[in-house]
Amino acid sequence: MREVHHFVGGKVVAGTSGRFGDIFNPNTGKVQAKVSLATEAELDKAVANAAAAFPAWAAMNPQRRARVMFEFKRLLEANINELAELLSSEHGKVVADSKGDVQRGIDVVEFACGIPHLQKGEYTEGAGPGIDVYSMRQPLGVVAGITPFNFPAMIPCWMGAVAVACGNSFILKPSEKDPSVPMRMAELLLEAGAPEGVFNVVHGHLETSGYQGCQLRRLL
Repeated sequence: MREVHHFVGGKVVAGTSGRFGDIFNPNTGKVQAKVSLATEAELDKAVANAAAAFPAWAAMNPQRRARVMFEFKRLLEANINELAELLSSEHGKVVADSKGDVQRGIDVVEFACGIPHLQKGEYTEGAGPGIDVYSMRQPLGVVAGITPFNFPAMIPCWMGAVAVACGNSFILKPSEKDPSVPMRMAELLLEAGAPEGVFNVVHGHLETSGYQGCQLRRLL
């Protein structure tokens, strides 16, 4: 039976917990695959990988990060049929609706392509007597997103694409019910030129691994 593992440091990493969640075929109601559920130690390794990748990625100028996002957008568009069919196979949406899910994610990636302008700060001269005000927009470090079952392509892009474009490294915990599209998107972002460790996917479940609420949320 097919197994879905984690994506850490630019490669698929087999889970070591021995715990798996069921991925159902929505057409038959039968189990079609298993997804590995991470331990706290596995999450810590993902955080370490993301932290190691962060300094160089954050130091890269926004124009170069934007080029990665442009290529990511191109790859998503080139693979939209594959992504939509994969999404439908686990979620149950018809393929046309799944394409809409992916397309809405692509729309956010397109927005993130404008990061050289979006990340500019602001300066206000004379905000008060002898007072000038300025703001700077800088990456935070390792950030994380916990995304739901209903939009497995769109919502990871809402969170991950903008976070990565800003120079952060990112850890995604998608729904364990339909995890394959986020995994494929992580592979495409790596192919687009994102350094290893910048975008990671770790699977888990609150009832079985215990880290979703206690461990991953500490990054937010």
